Amino acid sequence: MRVLVKGAGVAGLAAAFELAIRGATVTVAEIRHGIGGNASWFAGGMLAPWCECESAEQPVLDLGRDAADWWDAATPGQVTRAGTLLVAAPRDAGELDRFASRTSGHRRVDEDEIVLLEPDLAGRFRRGLLFPDEAHLDPRQAMAALHDGLAAMGVEFHFGADASAGAGFDRQIECTGMAAGDGRLRGVRGEMLILNTPDVSLSRPVRLLHPRFPLYVVPRTDHRFMIGATMIESQSVGPVTARSMMELLGAAYALHPAFGEAEIVETGVGVRPAFPDNLPRVETNGEIIAINGLYRHGFLLAPAMARQAADLVFNQDGTKELAHEIDGQRRSA
Repeated sequence: MRVLVKGAGVAGLAAAFELAIRGATVTVAEIRHGIGGNASWFAGGMLAPWCECESAEQPVLDLGRDAADWWDAATPGQVTRAGTLLVAAPRDAGELDRFASRTSGHRRVDEDEIVLLEPDLAGRFRRGLLFPDEAHLDPRQAMAALHDGLAAMGVEFHFGADASAGAGFDRQIECTGMAAGDGRLRGVRGEMLILNTPDVSLSRPVRLLHPRFPLYVVPRTDHRFMIGATMIESQSVGPVTARSMMELLGAAYALHPAFGEAEIVETGVGVRPAFPDNLPRVETNGEIIAINGLYRHGFLLAPAMARQAADLVFNQDGTKELAHEIDGQRRSA
């Protein structure tokens, strides 16, 4: 089975891995000149299905609960399993209760336990929620590791290549996001910052609840932190706006004042493809299988979508049933 995967974002790399481990001969074509620069490059990398269900449908939890295990197997050493800590200022205690009522998989923590979990937050928050089974990774390191692992498995990569042709392949997997030109998709712009400060240490993603501008801070290596993110209904890939910059920095400062003295290492914008219901789809059109609409859950949902696509490649008899699996989950949700 010779399969062409179009796109080397998180969906394309995950699909290539699922196909390769099942014995397919895989070629990945990417119009960019290397890994990076797409929406996946600017992701938070939080494998947080329980937290995400505060605003997402049940299928996000059902499809994402095994993502950390998948990434552990595909990219050994890249996943940090320390959970997610969610905190709120005393004046926003109602937001904390609302979040708790809309999610599962958490337990409440008091000020003493918050200090045990994250000593640098001592004296700042009285109440929080801990989601102990969640995890995170650095998207850039994980994508590089997955690329290297795929290359070692014999997957061919063609960067800077026109992926429009698919001659000589048995199947094609379309993973090009907004570039697919699917009129049902809309762009959801996410803006993020990377800050550097040696004055803050965090062991896990920390989410700060705020009624106007909720924030997440994801620790990276070398005293760096990814600060995100906005959700703007826009397909613009222009620079981060002044308003977003102020909001992100203000929220980071509210989490810990040391962020006020941090260096702004990088700003970034990613436009995530989303269907009207914000849920992903794996669809077939002849010999072409499309994975799209991962919205803001790329690293969380790409493994499940990749497994579905690989099932379609290798199980022709089950194509129709598998193609409708997500639709059934939407209806049940």
